[in-house]
Amino acid sequence: MTFKTPLVLSVYIITFLIGLPSNLLALYTFSVKIHRKPTPVDILLLNLSISDLLLLIFLPFKMMEAAADMKWPLPFFLCSLVVFVYFNSIYSSSLFLTAISVERYLGVANPIQYKINRKCKHAVMACAFIWIFCSLHCSFTYFIVQLVPNNMSDSLKCYADFTDDQLMYLLPYRLEVCLLLFCIPFIITIFCYVNFIRILITMPKISRKKTQKAIGLVAVTLSNFILCFAPYNISHIVGFIEKGSLPWRIYALLLSTLNACLDPLLFYYSSTAIQQTLKKCITSTSKRLNLTSRSWFCGQEKQNSTDVTDDSD
Repeated sequence: MTFKTPLVLSVYIITFLIGLPSNLLALYTFSVKIHRKPTPVDILLLNLSISDLLLLIFLPFKMMEAAADMKWPLPFFLCSLVVFVYFNSIYSSSLFLTAISVERYLGVANPIQYKINRKCKHAVMACAFIWIFCSLHCSFTYFIVQLVPNNMSDSLKCYADFTDDQLMYLLPYRLEVCLLLFCIPFIITIFCYVNFIRILITMPKISRKKTQKAIGLVAVTLSNFILCFAPYNISHIVGFIEKGSLPWRIYALLLSTLNACLDPLLFYYSSTAIQQTLKKCITSTSKRLNLTSRSWFCGQEKQNSTDVTDDSD
């Protein structure tokens, strides 16, 4: 077992334990809010949480792979499915983050016109386009996985070893995905949020709390792009130049996996509903802990009083 095996497994486990409950909480909150009073940004945030949950649901398969010393221990047809869902979730998340930045920018740049033209059906259409667009692009990974030679071997690595013929198609594909699903969305996001903050700062009646909330939203989003998505997509560019699949891609992909842990912070800064739901969960949990501790202490006091009575007898 090499150094990367426990590292990869540890990151997967941490991501799963933190990301799953927080994204389930976000899914529940946005579902309730959309049912009561839907808004475009809530629809986008709901789909972002669904994208993260898809990655988290299939993450145990990646854990099993890491535990098997990075070799695929399951039936090979699952490799194709896991790879497709894994990358589809990563790139759809980047596009949903971009769509949210555009929605936020338009809301402050043209507030009156935005309120008049703001319709939930536009957000639904945007989400449908993102899912279809990413699925079509990531379906190429299924094609590549099926062409891996000796794919029925138990010792085969899933989406790791490629022939020269496969790399001839795979490397240009990765470069195209990098430019289309990362670079362009990243540039759009930077443009939207730079102007978003600039406009908020110039507003005379904007509260300090709203400004801090907006800065937190921008910081989390840009951190997602820079820390989680950028290293893996840079590996596509370097791999295309060096004409090979780089060995450090596995570590860059780990950072992309951590995106499922950072998105809940974006939910917190984006929605007051999430903040209220989180406060309710914390309050109810603390009350339960207090009740449990009180009942325990009462039980201890009764036990002590019983012991004293027995001794006096």
